Amino acid sequence: MTDNESTGMIDLDSKFWRSTLLLISVLLIFAGPTYVPYVMSDIAHVNYVASILVGVVLFAVGLLLMWFLIRKKVIT
Repeated sequence: MTDNESTGMIDLDSKFWRSTLLLISVLLIFAGPTYVPYVMSDIAHVNYVASILVGVVLFAVGLLLMWFLIRKKVIT
């Protein structure tokens, strides 16, 4: 695979997609374990443990997305 080929349907050379994926990753990392469990437990009245588990899963997804972006050299 050459450096100019994109992976899948998203063109990682596009500034729009690079910025969008970076923002999604940062939102998942920071808002996932903080605001999402708060909204789920206090406002939506979901079980506290379930809301914390959802927050941890979102945090892990954000870290995996960040790792993918670093590995593909989207973030330098």
